[in-house]
Amino acid sequence: MRYASITDRLADLGSGRWAVHSEARRMKSAGEEIIELTIGEPDVAPDKALLDEAARAMYAGRTRYSNGRGEPSVLKTLVDKYSRRRADVTAENFLCFPGTQTALFTVMAGLVETGDGVLVGDPLYATYEGVIASTGAHPVFVPLRPENRFHMQAEDLERAITPECRVVMLNTPHNPTGAVLTADEIRAIGEVCRKHDLWILCDEVYEQLVFDTVEFASPFDMPELAERTIVVSSISKSHAAPGFRSGWAAGPAEFCARLLPVSETMLFGVQPFIADMTAMALSQDFQMAPTMRENFSRRALIAEKALAGTNLVKPMLPEGGMFILIDVSATGLSGTDFAWELLRQEKVAVMPGASFGAEAAGFLRISLTVPDEVLVTAMQRIASLAARLVSPSAQRATA
Repeated sequence: MRYASITDRLADLGSGRWAVHSEARRMKSAGEEIIELTIGEPDVAPDKALLDEAARAMYAGRTRYSNGRGEPSVLKTLVDKYSRRRADVTAENFLCFPGTQTALFTVMAGLVETGDGVLVGDPLYATYEGVIASTGAHPVFVPLRPENRFHMQAEDLERAITPECRVVMLNTPHNPTGAVLTADEIRAIGEVCRKHDLWILCDEVYEQLVFDTVEFASPFDMPELAERTIVVSSISKSHAAPGFRSGWAAGPAEFCARLLPVSETMLFGVQPFIADMTAMALSQDFQMAPTMRENFSRRALIAEKALAGTNLVKPMLPEGGMFILIDVSATGLSGTDFAWELLRQEKVAVMPGASFGAEAAGFLRISLTVPDEVLVTAMQRIASLAARLVSPSAQRATA
């Protein structure tokens, strides 16, 4: 039988990258005690008021079709939210989607096609390559270097540009590194994009999880970049509601109008009862995000302290988000090999850095979504494994 080429383009870009996580879940279901530090599921619950609103709306009959752009109540709250960042936004600047991932997929389909290039930082979130490849475009990687705290540098971006490039894909706060771009860095990147006539697609799903040491900045807020910037986000992280699948894209009105038929062809609207919950989430102050910010910032420091006694593994403190990267290259193992040994020998499940790009191959990505004492235990097991894997002479060489 014959298949469309998209099935070949995405064949190696799906669940295979989550193999350690899948095996950990299998082991857990078989009765083994596993410390799971793999995926970014918030460890706080959505506020009861949001759950009550979703249930109220559902039982009130808000289960019928919506429209392609989004429910009026959500569009209004999005205008209110983004008007605090930029004064000229209207409902024409938004499209609603079932989560950030769907927004990314649809927006990318509206920006590039076969033969085009998409500039994206490496490391990168695990689904980005698939989102790009689904269109027939190809990624053009921009190295995000540890010595620059994994912040994209404008000069590295410009050096990577090829004639077929059409889009720069940003993610701030960044997954997996936790890097938060400064306003000056974004302006420098934006100047490169203006010079080469590139779109900016910015994933801001972790906007509410920026730690106190830095400030959030966005190309969407900069008038000189408004005509070429689309941002995507959702309530998955900010309101601890990943399973509700409620997100949006914000961009130029002309772009949203052109993308609307693409969205309608695939989705034709979101779930009205979830939209009602989303409108409440965006229009009121809830404590999930402040609580998570404090928890994740504290736990990153706890992880750093727990690993302070070894030279074999090196934590890279994040500036936001819910993960921390740990450099295990001094052990002589790749992040992938170390992750599998960690699961087999220590019953700790983490994500291999290679799932997020070649630049992260020597790292582990650790989710900070477990209680402090569990995280300490996991760090102790990581240090113990590293010590066992490395010979005494190698340990002395890294000291």
